[in-house]
Amino acid sequence: MKLAVIQMSMTNSLRQNLEKAIAFVSIAAKNGANLILLPELFENLYWCQVQREEFFALAHPLEGHPFLSIFQKLAKENNSVLPVSFFELAGQARFNSLATIDSSGEILGVYRKSHIPDGPGYAEKYYFNPGDTGFQAYKTAVGHVGTGICWDQWYPESARAMALLGAEILLYPTAIGSEPAEVASPNTHVAWQRAMIGHAVCNAMYLGAANRVGTEVIHGLSQTYYGSSFICDYNGEKIAEANQSEETILYADLDLEKARSHRAGMGFFRDRRPDLYAPLLTLDGKTKR
Repeated sequence: MKLAVIQMSMTNSLRQNLEKAIAFVSIAAKNGANLILLPELFENLYWCQVQREEFFALAHPLEGHPFLSIFQKLAKENNSVLPVSFFELAGQARFNSLATIDSSGEILGVYRKSHIPDGPGYAEKYYFNPGDTGFQAYKTAVGHVGTGICWDQWYPESARAMALLGAEILLYPTAIGSEPAEVASPNTHVAWQRAMIGHAVCNAMYLGAANRVGTEVIHGLSQTYYGSSFICDYNGEKIAEANQSEETILYADLDLEKARSHRAGMGFFRDRRPDLYAPLLTLDGKTKR
């Protein structure tokens, strides 16, 4: 398997963003990638900086979606698997969602973001319902792929759940950048990478994260996205990494068979003790009786 992770900037034009995303995907496929990851909500600027009713109109249902069919066609033409982020409308609910498109062009399923942040610069609870799909791992043409979305990547429970569901590689489309003045740590990119590298090590599998770059201004608020997209192996070694400002495509050849052997040898999934993990099912750590 050859993984490509795309780091790109966005505008407030859906057409421009789609043209750029399609171009990047096409280049990645031409260079041999058969699993290609785009950033979170690449269809627009990251509107969650602010709380404005006008942005609810950006959501669309899965059926008849304005651009998912384009990527279905692209996946089939290029024989590539494409996890594609989109703002989903479902009845009266709205979700931060990800459709995993197989190399046949079929949508294997839709994952809805489980962990929804709510803080300065990331007011996602205003726009998104908490995901109701549970964590997902899809059997694709290139292997079992587990997909989380941005804030999910900070939670070891998310990664472990996807691994238990059969994932062999963890993917996280992302939109994260400089924090506003209300937050003590203005740049979290090092901790951001370390958290996910920990997931790769503790689940003994490859991992890729795709972030955006550039400064985006919405209704007078500004946020600069710090890139730093990367791919790491099952030992936590970074095998491809982008800088904090440039658009680029990262590539890595993944040896899933070697990772399977390593994972079995480490014994993490042999020595687990689910009978002792009841506190994880509570908010305060107290086992309910």
